[in-house]
Amino acid sequence: MSYVLVAHGTRKQRGVSLIGDIAAAVSATLDRTVHVAFVDVLGPTPAEVLGARAGEPAVLVPAFLARGYHVAVDIPDHVEASGHPDVTVTPALGPDPQLVRALVDRLVDTGWRPDDAVLLAAAGTSDPGALRDLHTTAAWLSATLGSRVELAFAATGEPRIADAVAAARRTGRRVVVASYLLSEGLFQDRLRASGADLVTDPLGTHPGVTRLIANRFVRAKVSGLSRVRSR
Repeated sequence: MSYVLVAHGTRKQRGVSLIGDIAAAVSATLDRTVHVAFVDVLGPTPAEVLGARAGEPAVLVPAFLARGYHVAVDIPDHVEASGHPDVTVTPALGPDPQLVRALVDRLVDTGWRPDDAVLLAAAGTSDPGALRDLHTTAAWLSATLGSRVELAFAATGEPRIADAVAAARRTGRRVVVASYLLSEGLFQDRLRASGADLVTDPLGTHPGVTRLIANRFVRAKVSGLSRVRSR
């Protein structure tokens, strides 16, 4: 069985390397190779990776923190284009309690204090289901920290991160941005340039992310969560 981790893609080599590091950590956890594919910016594409491994069943895990266009449209299109006859596609990674725990760890490591104003910063989406996923994560993080966490966006959606930081600063508190991104890239750069006092690193190779992805592969292998067959 082939295991494939599908990420968005970025022109920043540091971001590409980080996705490779995530796949390597999952590979070590499962003691089997996890291949990497990208739906945008660079290759190999999921269609290319699956097409090269059409002789055995495949499990594909979308490395996205919420559902959205890439998960709902791009990935199924790539599966169909690959001609692979037996592919199981898991849900997106989020929302999930493991990601909330990883966010809290990143906040603590960055120097967060309980009286800080915290913004959960996502890439952004126009997909209603993905927005619900992001608001769910913000609500869970609020409950964990014991104070309200506002949602902001690096790209699509309102408020944009720089505007949200400016609004939070008017409260007189320190402003901390919790990056709800998986890897380095343009969006993480925007968070760091937002004017916040502290910005956490992407979730990246946090052990909780590794465990979550590994669990997705194992569960899919056992139960076949959502099988996509080429027509």
